[in-house]
Amino acid sequence: MAVRRRTSIPNQTAAQPNPEPGGDPQPPNAAPPADEFSLAPPKLGLILSVLALFLIPFFYLLFVHYQIESDLRYYISIGVALSLVGFWVTVWLIPVAARYLLRRNMFGYDINKRGTPRGEVKVPETLGIVTAIVFLVVAIVLQLFTLTADSDWLVEYNAALACICFMTLLGFVDDVLDVPWRVKLVLPFFASLPLMMAYAGHTSIIIPKPLVPYVGLSVLDLGLIYKLYMIMLVIFCTNSINIHAGLNGLEVGQTVVISFAVLIHNLMQIGASSDIDYKQAHAFSIYMMLPLLTTSLGLLAFNWYPSSVFVGDTYTYFAGMSLAVVGILGHFSETLLLFFLPQVLNFLYSCPQLFGFVHCPRHRLPRFDPQTGLLTGTKDMNLVNLFLRLFGRCTEKSLCIRLLIFQALSCLMCFGLRYILAGWYK
Repeated sequence: MAVRRRTSIPNQTAAQPNPEPGGDPQPPNAAPPADEFSLAPPKLGLILSVLALFLIPFFYLLFVHYQIESDLRYYISIGVALSLVGFWVTVWLIPVAARYLLRRNMFGYDINKRGTPRGEVKVPETLGIVTAIVFLVVAIVLQLFTLTADSDWLVEYNAALACICFMTLLGFVDDVLDVPWRVKLVLPFFASLPLMMAYAGHTSIIIPKPLVPYVGLSVLDLGLIYKLYMIMLVIFCTNSINIHAGLNGLEVGQTVVISFAVLIHNLMQIGASSDIDYKQAHAFSIYMMLPLLTTSLGLLAFNWYPSSVFVGDTYTYFAGMSLAVVGILGHFSETLLLFFLPQVLNFLYSCPQLFGFVHCPRHRLPRFDPQTGLLTGTKDMNLVNLFLRLFGRCTEKSLCIRLLIFQALSCLMCFGLRYILAGWYK
């Protein structure tokens, strides 16, 4: 979480020393000397360990556990290779982009380190823009290998990319202009319009088997109501990641955990199904989630505690939209919401403050003690403070790890529920 500090151009101009006779005057936005900027090296040891922890079960399911068609294995392997390239490009580009963002005074101070030397360091903001751009490039290039010109998925694939690109732009605008909350809530609606216009899938839902005798139907066509549900899902996914934040690595970490869970779910559904269209829907999700996972890990290498960059609303909107479109086009929105269980709980718990029934400060963060380095929970209504009140004071890193473990356990619970209820619920 950052508190933005920007210096106006007139003040910068006034602070410039008078040039010596015959010397060239310095422009008001002149960049600082190169040796004044130093970004902490990425935490590649930790991130590569996490990446290996993902790839081992992923490749086991892909090549050993399930009998998946050779062509689909080939396309998914290409997706893995391109996504790994995207990871390294992200790691390389972030220091470059951070330098330019600092030149434009887009930086912040870490509130959770206020009163310590780290709290006085200028941290570049909005580095989620790098992740989003690399993701879009990888996803577009991946089309060359996975889709043909007459593919039924081409229109919806491009509509999904248009939504993600649109949402990234709106997120960047939010970072620059500091858009009010009431406007933030509706931004995803406009970004979802390309998908709503291009969506040609079903608008029906399967009635749970225990309710069929009471409803009298096994399948119910919702029509336009289903598209309204899609819009609400997009709005929730984009904003829920944005409000479950405030710690180094939390926004990116929760996205990594959910992306991993979605990819495992996709492979399990492909391996267990014989329906071609169903497999293609989950393959589409894999093609989108692989670059999201790897580019997010590239960002996490700099955003993990202690963070040397901030991701900004650009990243949270981009990540939320990416997850929403795969849930919609992959037709597993119910499962996606189960993966989002911590975000759902955080949103429900935050509603009194978000809707103005209880006073809502600008930053609903814990209270930091610079003497001990520990965080103390406040009365603000979110999971970050709730965990501190329930489990006691701890460091920012420990709190983030606890919340990510809760996210992972929620995803595991989702898999368990699907296994227990399979064949009985639907």
